[in-house]
Amino acid sequence: MVTNNSHFFDAIVILAILIGIILIYFIVTIISYHRRYIKLQKERIFAEITMQENERRRIANDLHDSLGPLLSSVKLNINSIDISNKQDEEIISRASKRIDEIIKSMRQISYNLLPNTLQRNGLNEALREFVKDIQSRHNMQVHLYFPKEVSFAKEKEIHVFRIVQEMLHNVLKHANAKNLYISITEENGNLQVMVKDDGRGFDLEKSKKESKGLGLKSLESRIEMLNGQLNFESFPNKGASYFLKLPLQ
Repeated sequence: MVTNNSHFFDAIVILAILIGIILIYFIVTIISYHRRYIKLQKERIFAEITMQENERRRIANDLHDSLGPLLSSVKLNINSIDISNKQDEEIISRASKRIDEIIKSMRQISYNLLPNTLQRNGLNEALREFVKDIQSRHNMQVHLYFPKEVSFAKEKEIHVFRIVQEMLHNVLKHANAKNLYISITEENGNLQVMVKDDGRGFDLEKSKKESKGLGLKSLESRIEMLNGQLNFESFPNKGASYFLKLPLQ
């Protein structure tokens, strides 16, 4: 009788061990599958963003290298027409001004698609130019702080620029701020970006839900792609702050 009980107990122990092994196998499989899924998602996001940037670069180059010179040539030809009639002269003058406006708008579109300064002179100069452009078109003072020239991998600079660009656009859209402070530093092997405004603040989660565009989603995707971390703080009538940390390597 004792022997039968002993065999029964051994069988239960063996069964429990087998069940435990099966459970561990399923848990490990699920974790492994989840990690592969996250990796594939990051690769998909990276591919989509890379494709988007390549398309932006192509369109920006077409505007700058093809359409720009063509419009300038049209303007030159129009202005070279010898006109004696006062009414026709006014029409030509108005057409020339419209072409100037189109060229200016086209340059702004080309810049928004891909700042030439970023390719020529790097992230620091591109951000300085961007801040100058923002201040010229909006009633907001932007204070840009570089304690020293930051260095970041060339192929990643466009993503850092887009992240800062999206942060500023969110401030312009939601904050009604008078001052905006941007600090970019290197510390402990990380690129640290702080964007702070003195506006009315806003609910980031609510903005994500209400946003019809892909700006915030793109921002988060780029940060995830660069293995970065983003913290956000906002209080009613006390502004908002973004704190971004990106590994340099």
